[in-house]
Amino acid sequence: MMQAPRRATVRGPTFIRTLARLTAADVPPPARSLSDQLSQWVDWTHAVALSTALDGRPPAALLDDRILRSADDDECARVRASLTSAIVADRAFAAATPRGPGPANAADADETLDFPFYRQRYLALQQTMEAGVGRLRERLRAMLTHGEPGMVRLAAVDAVMERALSRRERALLSAAPTLLSEHFERLRQAALTAAADAADEAADDAPPAASTAWLEVFRKDMQNVLLAELDVRLQPAQGLLAALRTHAKN
Repeated sequence: MMQAPRRATVRGPTFIRTLARLTAADVPPPARSLSDQLSQWVDWTHAVALSTALDGRPPAALLDDRILRSADDDECARVRASLTSAIVADRAFAAATPRGPGPANAADADETLDFPFYRQRYLALQQTMEAGVGRLRERLRAMLTHGEPGMVRLAAVDAVMERALSRRERALLSAAPTLLSEHFERLRQAALTAAADAADEAADDAPPAASTAWLEVFRKDMQNVLLAELDVRLQPAQGLLAALRTHAKN
């Protein structure tokens, strides 16, 4: 099976490293610091809102113990499990070969042999993840607003940052299916070349049956990329949850 050419080791989240391993994308080290890049992404209106959130003096409040008890690892674990199940159970990862004779099964099989089907499924799962993680962050921010001033300020800052970066995040993550399309084509072309070589060697013998092993490899790789993307999307929520747990211990 054709593999992406070897390149220098890419550092960063599993999501980035996985995409770099599967594709021919060149991922150079960042030329600017994270803070410098963020300054280019946050426009002046969001900068003003962020400054207000940081400089504000929210009223002090005691965090209700009942709220704290609900703010444990189960809060993120439940959402993670739900979204993981949505990815794993998606029809993009069902059997690629038809389950029986008939035009309907043949059409389903043909659909899975073209990348537009996988692009559509990837984008649909991205929307599912964005909605699920967004609701989780809102829930955690609501919990923070019952806390001390520092926690209330953190909730306000997170809300501003989510609004400021959501468009940029969406644009960057939308590149994933495009990169996967290149991986899909490389695997398919390698399989076609191997099948042609096998047919030439068979000569007068019966030609070997077409193999879809390459498609199974691709679908597993696509699933791994989606799960890695889920980890990236959950990081802000995990930070909010860590703040709640830290306060609960004090």
